[in-house]
Amino acid sequence: MSNEQGEGARRRPSDSGPDDDHGGSTRERILTAAGELFAEHGFTATPTSRIAERAEVPKGLIHYYFRRKQDLLAALVERLPDEELESDRLVVRGDVAGSLRRLVGELDARLESSMLLSHLLWREADTHDAVRQAMQQRFGVVVEQIRRVIELAMPPGLAGCDVETAAMLLARVINHRHSVARHRTEDDELDREIGFIANALELGAGSPVVNPA
Repeated sequence: MSNEQGEGARRRPSDSGPDDDHGGSTRERILTAAGELFAEHGFTATPTSRIAERAEVPKGLIHYYFRRKQDLLAALVERLPDEELESDRLVVRGDVAGSLRRLVGELDARLESSMLLSHLLWREADTHDAVRQAMQQRFGVVVEQIRRVIELAMPPGLAGCDVETAAMLLARVINHRHSVARHRTEDDELDREIGFIANALELGAGSPVVNPA
């Protein structure tokens, strides 16, 4: 009879845990508690004992699921909502500003659904490579989303405009907006900035200059 309880049949801590048959997930409770405490006090200032207390689990379970404290942060990065959006659904043909406002609305809604997590990751991006890389990757996705929306919404005959630069500029504005979202006031200038970028594109900004013969 083969040993079915051998090394190959053991469950990995990341997949299951001691309380799997009791409803709810200890791992999820730990992550939620860690996210809240990291956002409130910072990663460095939060000991695992406080995470265990907030999650209402024995401290040993923290290390059962997450070998190192940094593994908690890496797992929280994976919780970020996907930034991929269906560009065709957002675009109003011939209306660059309107299309960009719809895109920003979608991105803002996703931020609102994970405000605490986003605040935590912006806070820790300067000191943890995994977080910084994740934020850089998300920035690239946003640039591509903006570029795609602009190209689909642009009126005919303006294909020569510098869409790439416009997308990069707007992405940086959105990036800043989201990094300070928890402190944002009602005076939101993004709408005017979208209008400015859209008007510049429609006027042919970045188009090659044709010298007269």
